[in-house]
Formats: sequence, structure tokens, C-alpha cells
Amino acid sequence: MKKTVLITGASSGIGKAASLHFARNGWNVVATMRTPEKETQLTQEPNIFVTALEVTDPASIQTAIQKGIAKFGQIDALINNAGYGQQGLFEAVSPEKIRDQFEVNVFGVMNVTRAILPHFRSRKAGTVLNVTSGAGRVTTPLLSIYSASKFALEGFTESLSYELESQNIRVKMVEPGYIATPFNEKTVTSFAYNPELTDYKAFNDEMGDFFKRFESSNTYTAADVATVIYTAITDNTHQLRYAAGPDIEPLIALRTSKPDQEYIDVLRNLFMPTAFGNQNVNA
Repeated sequence: MKKTVLITGASSGIGKAASLHFARNGWNVVATMRTPEKETQLTQEPNIFVTALEVTDPASIQTAIQKGIAKFGQIDALINNAGYGQQGLFEAVSPEKIRDQFEVNVFGVMNVTRAILPHFRSRKAGTVLNVTSGAGRVTTPLLSIYSASKFALEGFTESLSYELESQNIRVKMVEPGYIATPFNEKTVTSFAYNPELTDYKAFNDEMGDFFKRFESSNTYTAADVATVIYTAITDNTHQLRYAAGPDIEPLIALRTSKPDQEYIDVLRNLFMPTAFGNQNVNA
């Protein structure tokens, strides 16, 4: 019997790439998104079932799961991929936008996971994979809210992995670096800006130039990340974290191999070489 995976946020980027990758490797796919009526590519794949799911709407989650089980008989894996990235200075991000970030990136993942677990427990089998972010391990300026949501997701996922081992359910996470996808296009358009915060102008300008150079560097594609996700789901190991991208892997390695303050000093020099007059970070 073919295995079945349910994927959230499958309308574009990593979610769409993962849907295609699993389908072309013999899996049935329940590809979920907020507006399935707009999807044209995935609906052409014979073993992909496209249906609506909004991670902040528990009723739509239950309906999607029920439709997926009715279509394919069972669900073997869940990939929590839906999310977005709020960028901008912390002072420029409104409390409403902060709540929205956590509603989607954290509580949305919890909503979908909670809904699928009774099905997994009844079968004493299943895999939950959460797409977190390299920003959930390594922070950068202008990502305080996004990083906070992903750090929360990392903690939730790690703790959940211990609980669900008792039910023979595996929990994993994939941590992508920068990926050129519509996710990042949305991130740019939703960038929080407050013209009254003039004290940050020099810092903002410098960080803007830094990230433009960073975005043109060697990074993974959505298809590359989909391959990592497929490996994590199918490798039959208890490995929890899978870094995904040549940009984020050395930074995570730095964080895990160096004393905490040494790591912080390296990144402080990386992100603030001139905005503070090239001051010695150890001073």
C-alpha cells in the first residue's frame, strides 16, 4: 500500500516542491493550501489530492484530514510547512503583526499536529516533520519576531519528539537557510518600516546592503529542501534536526561548536562592523 503524506502550505515554494517530490517517489500526497481553487499544477498529478486547509482554522484542518483519509485510506506523515516571515526592526512591528506571526508559525503548527495525532496514535505509527528555519537556531538583525516564532517551534518540536516516541510516532524538523521562493517575496512586501525611527537609519542601510549580498550567494532551492525533507521522512532514523543549505550549515556548526559568547561575538562583528564605529566587541 502506498504511503500518504499531508503537507501544509503546498501552493508554492517548499510546500509545492515537497508535494511533487513525494508524488514522484511513489507517495500519495494530500497537498493543502488556503485557496486550492487557484492551483493548476498539482491538480494534474494523479496521486496528489489538493484540498483547503487554513492552519488558524481548526474546522478546516479536521475537514482536510478527513478528506485525505477518505481519499487514500490513511495518512502516514505530516509536514507542517505553512508559515511566513515577518521582517523589520522590533520597534517597527505592531503588536498585531507579532500575534499574527505566532498564530501561523507556532499555533498553526500546533493546531494541525493536534488534529492528526489521534489518527497516528490509533495506528501506533506516523511521522511529524516541522519545517522550522535556520533562523530558529541562528538569529540575525531584523528577524526578531520571525526568529522568536521559529525558536518557539524548535522547542515545541524537540519536546514533542520525546512524548511521541512512546506512541511509536517520530518527530523531525528541517531547518532551511535562505531559499529564493515566493515566501521571501511576501517577506519583503510585509517588511515593517516606521519612518519615525530615524535613530536606526545607518544600521538599517548597512543591513540592507548586507542582506542583498547574502541573497545572491550560493543557497538551496525549494527542490533541494524538498529532497532533505524526503530523506528525513524516509531514513528510518531517530535524527531530530536536518540543516538545509550551504549558507546556514556553517553558522549552525559555529553555534554548536563554540562557547556561547565566542559565537555571539563572531556574529556581532559580522552584522555590526561599521554601524557602531568598528568598536571592539570585547571592549
